[in-house]
Amino acid sequence: MTAWRREPFDAVITDESGGNLKTPRSGFSPSGRYPIIDQGKDLIAGYTDDESRLCHATLPVIVFGDHTRSFKYVDFPFCMGADGVKVLRPKLETDVKYLYYYLRQLRLTDGGYDRHFKYLKRSTIVLPPLAEQHRIAEILDKADELRTKRRAAIAQLDTLTRSIFLDMFGDPITNPKGWPTESLTSVCYCYSGGTPSKSNTTYWDGHLPWFSPKDLKRDDLFDSEDHVNETVLIDTNLKLLPPNTVVIVVRGMILAHTFPVSVIRVPATINQDLKALLPVKSVELDSQFLAHCLRVQSDAILSYVSESAHGTKRLDAEALSKIRVLLPPTKSQRHFSRAVARVEACKVAALESLRCINMLFDALQHRAFLGAI
Repeated sequence: MTAWRREPFDAVITDESGGNLKTPRSGFSPSGRYPIIDQGKDLIAGYTDDESRLCHATLPVIVFGDHTRSFKYVDFPFCMGADGVKVLRPKLETDVKYLYYYLRQLRLTDGGYDRHFKYLKRSTIVLPPLAEQHRIAEILDKADELRTKRRAAIAQLDTLTRSIFLDMFGDPITNPKGWPTESLTSVCYCYSGGTPSKSNTTYWDGHLPWFSPKDLKRDDLFDSEDHVNETVLIDTNLKLLPPNTVVIVVRGMILAHTFPVSVIRVPATINQDLKALLPVKSVELDSQFLAHCLRVQSDAILSYVSESAHGTKRLDAEALSKIRVLLPPTKSQRHFSRAVARVEACKVAALESLRCINMLFDALQHRAFLGAI
């Protein structure tokens, strides 16, 4: 039996990036004949119809992100992105998929936005006999396929609530079901927060959540990155918002492409780049319903975004007054909210399942490269 051996990186892998035309970001199209692979997290970053930009390396290859430290296994014709892309192939008779999995589990030095290929080249590569490489690659492929399917299921759950909303209430812009509608500013008091003085350290020595746009990465918010002392509620104009308050971003460059909407699930404060939507007393609005009513019309809302004198994107009072809110019966709103809760419960279970699968994959991968499977 041929023994496992350990070889220097340069003895096993060659860099075949040179001699290929690279496509700048300005040349990326949403569709086209040939996919473009860059160093970003997505496998395909865009497309082009320019055949002259096809990578000449023999397939399959491993694409390494010099800045991002990402690895991609590519077995189809592609074009290279403009910066930080390394196209790697084996010099020896080696299973490329095995190399992909092996390289991906290496713990490279994190140099921030530095180039990382120099660190990768310092590594050594464990090479079992070729037949064993094939076997390990097949085992890890099957395990990785489970992770891919679980991620796809979670992605479907992410779109399910939107589908439920549209099925129950229709598009708020066209309002095909003829619900009563009002402008957002008619049915909600749009409260702006603020930033307590940074020079007063006491204000920032507390546990009260203080939300800003950087926190609005999830639909439901239970804690913030920054916290303030409750004395700010006495000394400043900041108000304590009740749980289940819908908040939106109204100022920031994120509004160039995304309209963040979240529901704060705890008593909290916000900064001036957010608006808290507090329904007026004469209107009953379920927070889950209101949040989704805004999310499903995000494209239209982004069209209302303007720029300040300094170039910052913003949703001003006039823009907020253009946003329409459907007003179906409260019973229907709450029925929708319960449906969303069921979907979220499924999502929590799916995320926990994915976490377990990831742990099993990591353990399997570790054992594989020790020759223990």
